[in-house]
Amino acid sequence: MKKQILTCVTIVAALALTGCASVGSESLRKETEATVSQKIVQGKTTKSEVRAMFGSPTKTSFTDGGLEIWNYDFANVSADAISYVPIVNLFGASASGKKKELVVMYDEKNIVKRFSMSEADVHQKTGLFNN
Repeated sequence: MKKQILTCVTIVAALALTGCASVGSESLRKETEATVSQKIVQGKTTKSEVRAMFGSPTKTSFTDGGLEIWNYDFANVSADAISYVPIVNLFGASASGKKKELVVMYDEKNIVKRFSMSEADVHQKTGLFNN
């Protein structure tokens, strides 16, 4: 009996821990396209001001012309209900949530030349029946 209770508690704890996950730049968690547009002004906001608002970028790259591009991303997903059904979740599971991405390009003077903020629904499926 004790072994069965311990097994049940272990399964419930494992499910609780796998229920929700977020990854990326936490500074984007509460941001929207509208809030970012109020904070960043093309031709005015500096690189240091962007870093102060959003922290270090997740990724940095350069255009062919040498302009610097900073990327920030954030994803927050939760396991769908089917993932909690015993036996069924062995054959397939899914998770849903939101992904946000902020891309900022700077000019030669480290001033924002262009930026783009997007938010999209994401769905992830795994297992035999979710191909």
